[in-house]
Amino acid sequence: MRSKKVLSMSFLKMPNINNLIFINQKKNLICLLIVIFTFLFDRISKIKIINHQLNNNQIYINDFINLDLVWNIGIGFGFFSTNSSLIYNSLTAIIGGVIIFLIYLIVKSALIDKILFSLILGGALGNFYDRIIYFAVPDFIDIHYQSFHWFTFNIADIFISIGIISLITKELFLKK
Repeated sequence: MRSKKVLSMSFLKMPNINNLIFINQKKNLICLLIVIFTFLFDRISKIKIINHQLNNNQIYINDFINLDLVWNIGIGFGFFSTNSSLIYNSLTAIIGGVIIFLIYLIVKSALIDKILFSLILGGALGNFYDRIIYFAVPDFIDIHYQSFHWFTFNIADIFISIGIISLITKELFLKK
């Protein structure tokens, strides 16, 4: 009779810690792959456009989109553009701090948030790399209608925007 009690109570045991570690490692690997893919996609696109525009003009796609290289020394969409090295270096240091904070958020978050923070991190790393190497971020996607031009942006900005908009949407509309 006693063995039946032991068998019936066995489902209350704690889960195997090795299984939890494996699941957590799998989630972190997925996030790492997202960051790497995002970063590489951004880098390849920037290398291609920089190499193309060394000897050519802008690339006309249609009446609404052109690829035209612009060097951005500010932050997203050209905000805070200045020739002051103090401001540039301060912004770069702040961006570095945000990147470290994003890594912390990825480690501490649930899977869907990890994925969205990984998109943001991959894009942020792409633009941060450019700030360190080129002292400016190459933006090249020019969306326009007749004489109205939206801010010129790059692939990293797209991933950052998708991540941020998805996080905001999730928080506003997808309550637990």
